[in-house]
Amino acid sequence: MSVDGATARLGDRADPMNQRIAVDGRRVGAAPRAYWVVHKPIGVLTTTRDPQGRRTVVDLLPPGLLRLFPVGRLDYDTEGLVLLTNDGEVAHALLHPSLGAEREYRVAARGRVPASALSRLAAGVPLDDGPTAPARVGPARFDARGGVTHFALTLREGRKRQIRRALDVLGHPVVRLVRVRMGPLRLGRLPAGGARPLSQSEIAALRRDARRRRAHPTGRDRPQARAGAAESDPGPGSNSRKSRGNR
Repeated sequence: MSVDGATARLGDRADPMNQRIAVDGRRVGAAPRAYWVVHKPIGVLTTTRDPQGRRTVVDLLPPGLLRLFPVGRLDYDTEGLVLLTNDGEVAHALLHPSLGAEREYRVAARGRVPASALSRLAAGVPLDDGPTAPARVGPARFDARGGVTHFALTLREGRKRQIRRALDVLGHPVVRLVRVRMGPLRLGRLPAGGARPLSQSEIAALRRDARRRRAHPTGRDRPQARAGAAESDPGPGSNSRKSRGNR
C-alpha cells in the first residue's frame, strides 16, 4: 500500500480526498469529485442536516447525488451562492484565512450611506472582536423610493455576521445581503432556491485557484481598501461549528 507514491507503514494516516492511496498500484478510497452551486434563499440553513427538521442547502440539490458538504456558511437571513462539494482541497483553498479567497456581496443598507461611511467600511470598522480587514467597496447607488443604498462589497476575511455588524456600527443596518461570488465562482443568473452542477471550465478554474493560493499565500495579494462615492467559512463535514462567512 502506498500514499502519494510512498510506501505506507502501520499506523500512518491518509486523507482519501486529498492524497493518492493505492494498493498494488491501483488507486482506492476516493469517491468521484462533485461540485454543485446553489442559490440559498432566506430561511434555508447552510448545513447538511438540522435536528429540528428545517430546510437546508442539501435539500436544494436533486436526489441521488454523492454526499456533498457546503463550503463555508451563510446566515439564515442571508442569500446567495453556496458551493457544495466533496473536494477538500478546493474547500480548504476557499476557506482558510491565510489563503485569502475573495467573497463578493451585493449589499442593500438602510438610508443614504455617505462616502465617509463607505470609506470607513473599506478601511476597517472596529468590532467587539477587533477591526475588520481592509475591503473593497464598489460605487454606491441610493434608491430614494426604497430608502436604501446599494453597493458591492468584497472581503477576504470571514467573521460571523461581519457585514451586518459593521454596518450596524456605521448606523446603516443591512436590509438585504446576497453573496454573488466566492473565489472564481459566480452566482450568475441562478434563481433563488436553484441548484446546478459546475461546468468543466468552472471546476478547472477552482482547481487552478486552489493551486495558486497554496503556492502564493496572501499578504502581498491583499485588496487595496477603497470606496466608491455614496448616492452593502468551517469546512466540509462541519455541521456544528459556528459560521466563518460574512453574513
